[in-house]
Amino acid sequence: MAGPTPDELRSVVDRFPTPPDAEAFGRADELLDGTYSAIAESWYPELRRLATAYAEGDVLRESVLEHVEAVPSFRISEGATPLTRRREALATAAETLDSVAEVSAWYDDLRTLLADSPDSRSLLERLLHDFGYAAAHVLFLGASSPEQVVRRLRWAYRTVGVRIDSVSSEAGTERTTFTCPYRDVAAGRCGKRWVCHEKLDRVDDGYVTYLRERGIDYQRPRGCAESERCHSSVARDGPSQWWPKTPPSAVEREP
Repeated sequence: MAGPTPDELRSVVDRFPTPPDAEAFGRADELLDGTYSAIAESWYPELRRLATAYAEGDVLRESVLEHVEAVPSFRISEGATPLTRRREALATAAETLDSVAEVSAWYDDLRTLLADSPDSRSLLERLLHDFGYAAAHVLFLGASSPEQVVRRLRWAYRTVGVRIDSVSSEAGTERTTFTCPYRDVAAGRCGKRWVCHEKLDRVDDGYVTYLRERGIDYQRPRGCAESERCHSSVARDGPSQWWPKTPPSAVEREP
């Protein structure tokens, strides 16, 4: 998946609901622990810079998506456990300021535009995804925990020549940092990291699909844009909720 056109991305980015210069914004932002202002003042300017770099061919879709997924967030659940007071705060913030809900709708449009989907994959990418999905049935056979999955995953990394630089485990998340030998393959013709991130990562997408079906959250390689190293993580897949990904309407409907 090469990604959206620069005009498509810029069109969505430019629709960001800018915080109004009003007292209501201050009240809503305080209820959200300053998340809205953090998005507007630090995260959004970097998004605009990345959108420009994307249009100029300096960064890949993956780099923009990684930044989008790192948006400042206001948690309203701890895994599957609702955080009642924070949910009430989000609902109140949305009642105080209409753009709180608008940011959620905008963020959903942005993620949808950038996220990989079956319909957006080329024939080669679909084949790579399906190969990864099929291989996952063998690779992860009998693995039912993040610890078991990550051991198999690291073995697979090493098998294809990836160098594992460091591993860590924290709060149920298994993290692997590594150096990919394919980052510069065909860089002169297709762009740096194009082969590993826009093509070979489709195999990882097959792993993601397989593991998600079994309650495991595999965050495939990230963090490669500004470093020679990438990282991935494996954890239990839980229905964690946070704004702006979770819209206020999801909590306003609650009794």
